[in-house]
Amino acid sequence: MNVVSSQWSVVSKRIFSFALCAMLFVLCGSVDAQQTGKIFRIGFLDPSTASSSAARLESFWQEMRKLGWIEGKNIAIEYRFADQKAQRIPELTADLVRLKVDLIIVTDGLSALAAKGVTPTTPMVITSAADPVRQGLVTSLARPGGNITGLSSLSSDLITKRLEILKDTIPRLSRVGLLRTRGGTGGAQITEIRPAALALKIKLEEIESQFDAKGLESTFQIAKQKQVDAIMPTTNRRFFAERKRIVEFAGKYRLPAIYFQTEFVDEGGLMSYGVNYDDLFRRAAVYVDKILKGAKPADLPVQQATKFEFIINLKAAKQIGLTIPGRVLERANQVIK
Repeated sequence: MNVVSSQWSVVSKRIFSFALCAMLFVLCGSVDAQQTGKIFRIGFLDPSTASSSAARLESFWQEMRKLGWIEGKNIAIEYRFADQKAQRIPELTADLVRLKVDLIIVTDGLSALAAKGVTPTTPMVITSAADPVRQGLVTSLARPGGNITGLSSLSSDLITKRLEILKDTIPRLSRVGLLRTRGGTGGAQITEIRPAALALKIKLEEIESQFDAKGLESTFQIAKQKQVDAIMPTTNRRFFAERKRIVEFAGKYRLPAIYFQTEFVDEGGLMSYGVNYDDLFRRAAVYVDKILKGAKPADLPVQQATKFEFIINLKAAKQIGLTIPGRVLERANQVIK
């Protein structure tokens, strides 16, 4: 073979290699384009009402947009609200499964447990479960091991912190009315707060609440009969939904109260201490992003709440004749004057 033929052979091979690479690049680009063109469908499952979750959902979508997810462009969402009827969760979950959603967002642990009973395979992200391990949702926080992952709201731990804040706020505090739902949730919270009350030398009056027209006010009448110095509800969706009436009755019966979410203070309540739920919803968006990009819930550790809010309403304190110590005010993230 002469020199010219040899050089031409080398050039031919280079041209062929270049053409092959170009073809593969085009094919890969085509596949990427197809994947980019897909609209993922997720379900949003909430045991309460649409209005209760509106603000949190805005935080979720803000984070999703930062991550490149635009509703109607590359993602669609199916909303399902049980309107305080927990028995509807399995039915609503089955509806989402029939729609073949790629993932389901669930806003609390008990609903996630009910949903898991319907579909043990559809990926789920919890925005705020009280205790995912104790509730049987995951094997461990580090290794969920199933189709569920997400965030823990530490509800059981924070209820004792609220009791301590009440004690610091009202030094003479000796008797507290703990509002709980009749035959409902709150077992882990009750387990945590009872020994804490004993340690603080506080008599805990557990009062089962009803939510009909007269039932809720009778709860406060019972609290007054038991001569409690203050009240606090367990973390519960029913109490959250009735926050306006609860705050009104607390004012009417002149009972200091500490609540688990800032929305109670927004309605005129005295104090709240709890997790920052906007932060939990933003972090839930990160889980959704990872799972839609191929990660498995079993491999994504459950994370605990890290941001907390302590809000005090001095207007409400004045209305019931309560003076809040300066050392307590100094600890608050926000004081409403």
